[in-house]
Parts: sequence; C-alpha cells; structure tokens
Amino acid sequence: MKNFLFLFLGISLLAACGRKSPTDISTDLDSAPTKDTIVAEVGPAQITQRQLDERLALLPEQDQEFAQTSIGRKNFIHLLAREQLIALDAKEEDLDKEDFYLTALEDKREQLKEIYLSFSTDLLNRMWEEHMREKGITSVTDEEIAQYYDKYPYEMTIKQIIIPDAETADAVWRELKRSKKRWKELERQYSKAPEESNGKEISFMPGEFIAELEVIAANSATGSVQGFVKTAQGFHIIMKTGERRLKLAEAAPRIRTILENQKIDAALNALQNKYKVVIYEQGE
Repeated sequence: MKNFLFLFLGISLLAACGRKSPTDISTDLDSAPTKDTIVAEVGPAQITQRQLDERLALLPEQDQEFAQTSIGRKNFIHLLAREQLIALDAKEEDLDKEDFYLTALEDKREQLKEIYLSFSTDLLNRMWEEHMREKGITSVTDEEIAQYYDKYPYEMTIKQIIIPDAETADAVWRELKRSKKRWKELERQYSKAPEESNGKEISFMPGEFIAELEVIAANSATGSVQGFVKTAQGFHIIMKTGERRLKLAEAAPRIRTILENQKIDAALNALQNKYKVVIYEQGE
C-alpha cells in the first residue's frame, strides 16, 4: 500500500515540476505499442506495455487520464523503473531471503489463492444461472408474473425477536402477550437477530422471506404479536406492523426474482439426485 501511494505522489510531483528521473531509460516509440512492447529495461528486468497498462488500471480515473499524455506516460514509466531498481538492489542485499519477506509473501500467496477460488466459484455460479435462464429452465414469463400477482399482490412488514433457546423464548413471548409496550426493552435484552435486521422492520412479499414466518404474518392482524416459531435461526417472536397492496409495476421485478429463485431451487433439488450432498450439522 505504501508503494502504491508512492506512485500517486510521484506522478503528481513529476507532473508539477517537469524534471526528469535519474532513471531516464525509456525510449520514444515510433509506432503504437503492442502488449508485448518493451517500454523500459532495468538491468535484467524488462517492463512491457502489458505491465504498464495493468498498473495504470489501478490508478484513479484522473491519474489515468494524465498518464495517457506524453509526459504522464514517461513519468509513470520512470516510477516503475525506480521500483525495479529498488527491487534489484534489495535482492542483491539478500533482503528477499529474510524471514519477514518470505512469511509475508506466503501469506499473500494464500490470500490470492482464496480470492481466486472464491472468484472462480462465483463466476461459475453466475454463468450457470445465465445458462439455465437461456435454456428456459429458470426464465420467467409475464404471464407467470401476472398469475403470482393475482394471488399475492401485497407486502407485509414485521419486527422480530430471535432467541436461541425455547425456554427463554416462551418467557419473553408470555411477557409480550401481557404488555406489547415492552417490545423494545425485551428486544434489546434478548434478541439475537442478525445485526443488519436487529431492531429494524422487515418488509417482504410472500416468497421473499422465511416461509414459516410469512404464513404467520399473512394470517395475523396488524399490531398483533405472534410466537414463538422455530427456524434454523432460532425461535422467532414477531409483531406485524403493516401490510399494503402493491401496484403491478412495482411488484413485477420482485415477483420475477421470487419465481426465478423458486425455479433455481427446483433445479438444485433435482441435481441432488445426481450428486450426493451431505451436510454435517454441528453436534451430530
């Protein structure tokens, strides 16, 4: 990160004063460079146009624009050459054999490996979803959206308290039946809901939330407290705070996503007949 910041600072300084770097070894090109064109040499090391472009892509847009000018390009190449000079001399001094360097390099290699694996999995997931959509397996028609809207044209809003154990959930539930005014107090004291939703209202159409809670919310009056319901997250106590009918134009994109997800789930369930899936729950 320090090196990266040094590049930004170096570009600004060189642009401002117009002076040359002591490593003025780049040459003017008579024709447009290719990716393999060598733009500088530092001892045995070479800097190619491909390397230059990759480093330029990491700069802010304003600095990228400056680097496209003649002076900006030269200044940036000088800075990359200085990096190579330092790296060459550091190796001459055997700094690349020190434990600190080797450990840091190995840590970064593992990080990049994890990033690569995560990216490759995510990319395959997105490609698979697009492939299934193109084959018509998970695509959704306007007619399907209209049919779903006829059944579920509304959005519900709830608050929830999630408690890990049934005994505590039962005690909190009984107290809330006596006095809903204690909701915030008991929520702060006992709820283990995810941080992004803890203490907040949650709005959803049927098909967007946890099925068990959707059913309870759909069959509850606004303002009522219902509980407690067990899900994979724990024991839920919910308060329905609102319900409204949506316009078709507003609901359509959400319904499309709901139906796509339902079709993806169906496709994945079918795949379990092809690939063995075993989930080992903690404690089993």
